[in-house]
Amino acid sequence: MQKKHVNKKNIITILVIFVLMPATLVVSWYFGNRKYYLSSVLIMIYAMIPFFAGFERRRPEARDIVTLAVMSAIAAASRVAFMPLPHFKPLVGITMISGMAFGPQAGFLTGAISGLVSNFVFGQGPWTPWQMFAYGIAGFIGAWFFRIGIFNVNRRFRTAIISFLVVLCIIGPILDTCAVFTMAGEIDMKILPTIYMSGVPVNAVHGIATALTLFFLGEPMMEKLDRIKVKYGMMDTEVKNEVR
Repeated sequence: MQKKHVNKKNIITILVIFVLMPATLVVSWYFGNRKYYLSSVLIMIYAMIPFFAGFERRRPEARDIVTLAVMSAIAAASRVAFMPLPHFKPLVGITMISGMAFGPQAGFLTGAISGLVSNFVFGQGPWTPWQMFAYGIAGFIGAWFFRIGIFNVNRRFRTAIISFLVVLCIIGPILDTCAVFTMAGEIDMKILPTIYMSGVPVNAVHGIATALTLFFLGEPMMEKLDRIKVKYGMMDTEVKNEVR
């Protein structure tokens, strides 16, 4: 029975993140840029569905939600704090750490919320739902890489290098895809290579910020978050069940 619950949670997560959200982003483009407020709200609601579905036998308690709110606030603040440095933003690294500590659903929710909140400083726009999606994917990847042993806070160099490649090859191109949809009314296949190639330097800087965040903050933050999980039993049963 437990296995069925786990499979059901995974199916919900996959459908919401990899089917429903991309479909919403594409549909919002057809309705015009002013619909990005609605798209952002929908992405945030979608991000909550897998998180709440992850609690099999109990409702999420206030401490669970507050902790993720704090992680989202830290991630958003880290982006704002480095505003003078273009593209050098530790937000993705903090989001990955949240996913590593609390699971893929929590990681995605942290990334999506921090993207929305930080844009109240950077400015909301048609790029906001795309950033929410990309940052959420970062938290999701961080969680699963940690669970299968690719990410290891005790092996900081390896974790930092892999996180850099994740941003360069996955998160960055997702953000670049936003430019494909927002720069013109129609998608011109001829300009796609130019857009993605011009994004490589930006993604490299973003990847370096992520790598440094995991290198210097991964281990100490994970130790503190693990203490909180053990002390309060937060999101602990659900995470253990998923690994099994």
